[in-house]
Amino acid sequence: MTDIPRRAVSRTAKLAALPLGFAGRTVLGMGKRVTGLASEVISAEIQQRTAEQLFSVLGQLKGGAMKFGQALSVFEAALPEEVAAPYRQALTKLQEAAPPLPAASVHRVLAEQLGPDWRDLFEEFDDTPAAAASIGQVHRARWRGPVPATGRGRRAKAVARPVAVKIQYPGAGDALLTDLKQLSRLGGMFRAIQPGLDIKPLLVELRERITEELDYELEAESQRAFAAAYADDPEIFIPAVVAAAPRVLVTDWVEGTPLSTIIREGSREDRDAAGRLMAILHLSAPERVGLLHADPHPGNFRLLPDGRLGVIDFGAVARLPEGTPEPIGRLVRLALDGDADAVVAGLHAEGFVKSTDSIDAQAILDYVRPMLEPVAVDRFRFSRAWLRAEATRLGNPRSAAYQLGRQLNLPPSYLLIHRVTLGSIGVLCQLEAEAPYREIMERWLPGFAAP
Repeated sequence: MTDIPRRAVSRTAKLAALPLGFAGRTVLGMGKRVTGLASEVISAEIQQRTAEQLFSVLGQLKGGAMKFGQALSVFEAALPEEVAAPYRQALTKLQEAAPPLPAASVHRVLAEQLGPDWRDLFEEFDDTPAAAASIGQVHRARWRGPVPATGRGRRAKAVARPVAVKIQYPGAGDALLTDLKQLSRLGGMFRAIQPGLDIKPLLVELRERITEELDYELEAESQRAFAAAYADDPEIFIPAVVAAAPRVLVTDWVEGTPLSTIIREGSREDRDAAGRLMAILHLSAPERVGLLHADPHPGNFRLLPDGRLGVIDFGAVARLPEGTPEPIGRLVRLALDGDADAVVAGLHAEGFVKSTDSIDAQAILDYVRPMLEPVAVDRFRFSRAWLRAEATRLGNPRSAAYQLGRQLNLPPSYLLIHRVTLGSIGVLCQLEAEAPYREIMERWLPGFAAP
């Protein structure tokens, strides 16, 4: 058996074993219930043990499992503290690290993608990866090959420059498909960790975007568009694309502090600055680029020494050539103004409520109003406590909000925007960042500012 099939079998076996372990712990919980132990204690114990096994296995994998683990890690702030606290370090590692590819395999990919004389393109190349993620890993190097034009169309000076070389794992596409198929069977486990969490839309979306994310030349196009739009921007830095092939992407190196480090040990000033800049990026990009950076986990952002936000990894983007849909900002403004009937009419028009359904307008307003608190005031500090409270309100089957939420629909055209928004909020809550979010929305979100 070759190395790749053996690794695939091992990955599948680990994923397949997860539901079995969960089933055993569920039986254990039922037995303890018979003995009279409180159901809340049983639930917490099962949640904690399930989380331990889940995060442990996801941390050992590449492919779809690793990518899903990274997506889940963004929502760590919404998990109950007794579940999240013991595994916060493991969740953080999922945001930036994965087992590395051997140097010999790296060299084979570079030869296939950049040519047999690939070493001539680099003054230096570090075989030890600087970072590894779901479908590829990044190496630090110094480039001396052809130099691309800058964002303003000028040729850059031909000098050796520090670069990041992203190399796709061999067989990454097959691994993604295999892992996503396995993960689709684990919905019950994620509901055990956070009741009400539905992973199916996320898995469907991940599957649909596999092809795009595997194409590094397509990613290069997106990154070039971002770099041109934010050239010389005083707050956002996008590294230039130096070279691209289907499975290798070379970009300028970004020197800065990862947001995962700031989340763990950053100062209050750095947390607030990172949160404000993330909000500016995600709200301004659709208007400035016609694209939305659609992978908002901390490993994709750096706080630069000069105070700018460095942004990397443009494999996942939402294409919004007309900018962010205007109804989003308009409906948020109407909800803050308390115009319940107009909000319901707008939700019907956009497909969030089926046209045949009758729904209580005031109940809808009561449902959405707490979510909008961050933009109802001049300044707001996101926090884990706020997100957990909202997750509990919306995810508790006994709550009125949960029952009302079951009547609402998420139109496919809004799915990716919705996920990016939730992911960004998850990171802001991990940062516990305070900023004038309302002012940022008034500047960049169509329809939000008063007519």
